[in-house]
Amino acid sequence: MVPEKLPSWLQTYTNKISSLELFGGNCANHVLVNEYNPGEGIMPHEDGPLYYPTVTTISLGSHTLLDFYLPLNRQLSDEEDQVPRTEEQRHVLSLLLEPRSLFILREDLYKNYLHGIRPLCQDTLDHKVANLEQCTARVEETLPRRTRVSLTIRLVPKVLKTTLFLGKKK
Repeated sequence: MVPEKLPSWLQTYTNKISSLELFGGNCANHVLVNEYNPGEGIMPHEDGPLYYPTVTTISLGSHTLLDFYLPLNRQLSDEEDQVPRTEEQRHVLSLLLEPRSLFILREDLYKNYLHGIRPLCQDTLDHKVANLEQCTARVEETLPRRTRVSLTIRLVPKVLKTTLFLGKKK
């Protein structure tokens, strides 16, 4: 990764997240800003080895459901001899990310599961939403999605030690 100075408004959030000491004594140095309109999502994925194995997300605007899935090569338990293949069979749980919330993903959920957001215009909450007791919404409630902006703040441990001037004025 090539280091670049963050805008001051993003640096404020990066500093606050870093003060939680989630990144092994280091400060967060990467922010991904995404906009999701109703009906848009992101397929189940893992973040990969570039990042420190903790990710934080601030949700602005609308709520969303963040879904967790078994990877294609993983069984549900030792007794089962069949690996679930469809996305629905591999779905383990969902978490409701409410507006203005901070979500911290690390350890087992980060390392051993895929995460994604289904491309829906509304979410009907069910028993697979694991954090409903900590939220304002309830089971069987239907929540319409509006535009959501996510600030994904994390650490990229390996960055270039030099500054590149790619078409920028010095």
